[in-house]
Amino acid sequence: MTAVSLAASKAKAKNIFASPIASIFAFAMAILWTIPTFGLLITSFRPEEDINNSGWWTFFGNPNVTLDNYFQVLFEGTTTNPPLAQFFFNSFALTIPAVVFPITLALFAAYALAFFEFRCRDFIFYTIFALQVVPLQLTLVPLLQLFAKGVVINDVTIIPDLGISGTFIPIWIAHTIFGLPLAVFLLHNFLSQIPRELIEAARVDGAGWFTLFTKIVLPLSVPAIASFAIFQFLWVWNDLLVGLTFGGGSKDVAPMTVRIAEMVGTRGSGWEVLTAGAFVSMIVPLIVFFALQRYFVRGLLAGSVKG
Repeated sequence: MTAVSLAASKAKAKNIFASPIASIFAFAMAILWTIPTFGLLITSFRPEEDINNSGWWTFFGNPNVTLDNYFQVLFEGTTTNPPLAQFFFNSFALTIPAVVFPITLALFAAYALAFFEFRCRDFIFYTIFALQVVPLQLTLVPLLQLFAKGVVINDVTIIPDLGISGTFIPIWIAHTIFGLPLAVFLLHNFLSQIPRELIEAARVDGAGWFTLFTKIVLPLSVPAIASFAIFQFLWVWNDLLVGLTFGGGSKDVAPMTVRIAEMVGTRGSGWEVLTAGAFVSMIVPLIVFFALQRYFVRGLLAGSVKG
């Protein structure tokens, strides 16, 4: 494809996405996507009687606001569930390390795969990329046995029982394992676009590989890091399966999602508490997304085009 035809294709695509029809469509999709969240927010401030007797849209005809739902879910709890505040901090304790660990490991792995020359480099990268297709559910039982009992084959202990069951550590390890393939893939594609001339110039000036990584590669990788951090933070914060499986049933390590899932009774009662708890769990991911969203598209598009 010539430079002229490529420029014409880019201009045509730009005109399509800048048309009034595209703007109207995007606005309509945003409204439709926001309505359930807006309804959840309105419901969380309504009294229990109003929630049970009418839909959230009737709030505008008869506005009745209360903060009792939030006070109850955060500080009082229910007869069967403790307050949500403790589990709010548990989610932070689970999520922050589960984001930092895979990013740190993936950065060094992507750096080596992008700039170091060694045998089977491409094979290793494609293998890591292929690991993304392994279903999470397929690994739950083997990992649970590993964390609970270690690995013993024919009475020979390969990995001893480390006694980490019921702590944060198994959940951190599981999320790190599940997040690494995507992290390595995104960061490798981004680092591969850094001009080789820049790396060679730094090497000629006497920069070692670690100095090159900390002074040049790491600052340039901020968009890709932020992009994956959003993905991983939302995944871990909203996760129920991993926290429920590897938490050992202990409320000391249970995230908010586990406790929110237990808020509604068997007869469907407690909607006012559930809506308040659900919106509390949404606040932090929204803050993280809007704080890092300017890096989001830049990180996702890294490595998709050249030139």
